[in-house]
Amino acid sequence: MDLFKKRKKNYPDFWTEYEQKFEKKISYDLPDIRFVVFDTETTGFDYDADRVLSIGALSVQNNSINISDSFEAFLYQHFYHAKNIEIHGILQEERQERITELEALIQFLEYIGDSVMVAHHAGFDRNMINHALNRHGMPNLLNKFLDTSVLYKRTLIKSPLLPVKAQYSLDELAEKFDISKKDRHTALGDAYITAIAFMKILQKLKTKKKFSTKKLLK
Repeated sequence: MDLFKKRKKNYPDFWTEYEQKFEKKISYDLPDIRFVVFDTETTGFDYDADRVLSIGALSVQNNSINISDSFEAFLYQHFYHAKNIEIHGILQEERQERITELEALIQFLEYIGDSVMVAHHAGFDRNMINHALNRHGMPNLLNKFLDTSVLYKRTLIKSPLLPVKAQYSLDELAEKFDISKKDRHTALGDAYITAIAFMKILQKLKTKKKFSTKKLLK
């Protein structure tokens, strides 16, 4: 039985339309691939107890950021950690237009389509979105994911004098690639920093002999 037919059940139209975009064969021609670099700001780090406050995303294609093709959503929330407010600065009193979690998910799925998703420490952001989807009876995201923290380590030359760390923060990548941190700790600002870092990392990876888009997306 076709994989997509097994999945469909009685999902709403927005999910079915999103799912159908994955029925076409993926292109491994790098300039053809639309990458969506995204970030979430959340009330905390517990996938079940915490919630997404905002989502920011930018598209990258053919080594170029398309600023006009961006996404930003602020969500209604009644639960805030004071400690995290100090970091991302999203307050209940701010006058940003806010939408419900479901509205944000519907808009986000329409925006990303079948794009390859990119984030720094991508597992966290992916899981936060997946848990939000699950709360509304939807399956997990179907997109392929790339993690700039993992990709960056692939560009490094192993040396006893300069050992490769287990992980690198977004601040470290911003400093390494001389990227402004003016809008750090906003979802769209962090997505922009990550997008620039991703393009620079990709250029380094492409110089390696065994590089291929298929291996990159595996």
